[in-house]
Amino acid sequence: MRPNAITTMLRKILSYFIPVNILKRDSAISQRLEVTLNNGKLVLDSKNTNYSYGSLQRILRKGLQYIGFERIRGFNNVLVLGVAGGSVIKTLADDIGFKGIITGVEIDPKVIALANTYFGLEKVENCNVIITDAFEYVLKCTEKYDLIIIDIFKDTVMPNFLFEDFFIQRVNNMLNVNGFILFNTMTLTEKDKERNVRYRQAFNENFSVRMYPKVEDHNELFTIKKLA
Repeated sequence: MRPNAITTMLRKILSYFIPVNILKRDSAISQRLEVTLNNGKLVLDSKNTNYSYGSLQRILRKGLQYIGFERIRGFNNVLVLGVAGGSVIKTLADDIGFKGIITGVEIDPKVIALANTYFGLEKVENCNVIITDAFEYVLKCTEKYDLIIIDIFKDTVMPNFLFEDFFIQRVNNMLNVNGFILFNTMTLTEKDKERNVRYRQAFNENFSVRMYPKVEDHNELFTIKKLA
């Protein structure tokens, strides 16, 4: 067995006992990015939380299950705001078998470079990743989508614009009737929980809103269906 193959095998075995760091990279946008081998699988982390694969992939997969895999397979197009390592895109393509168009929007080119190198994101043939700010994309977008996934964090902090009426209305207008929004939020404080209550109240009778608290401890998911 070649030395590199032996090293890889030993790292994988060790990762079942302690996380094994593979790479650390600074980013002006995401600050610290780390690729780590954990329980035999690669994950992408920021300084204080999981960015892709690991717990985040489990969280968003649960949200997609709430919407329904069979329903999602019938959609034509999906927008992902906040790609990071691309775990939700891989879930759509590999686990669900979604064959429609996936558009990913990510502000940090360094995280996309890691997603391509370590997680094979560029091999997802029906996915197009756009490097731009999500707010700017939503502001200018004229497309409509069947599913919009919002998963935007800077480490453990969520940008304020996600909860502002203007952004909420713009996203709502981009959604087809009978389409869904899947919104992943983090609730670390009582203030965060109050913020989420206000967010839920921002939707009128044309939307069906469901909240799923304590998904993987500190995450709270929303599924929002556009009725009319």
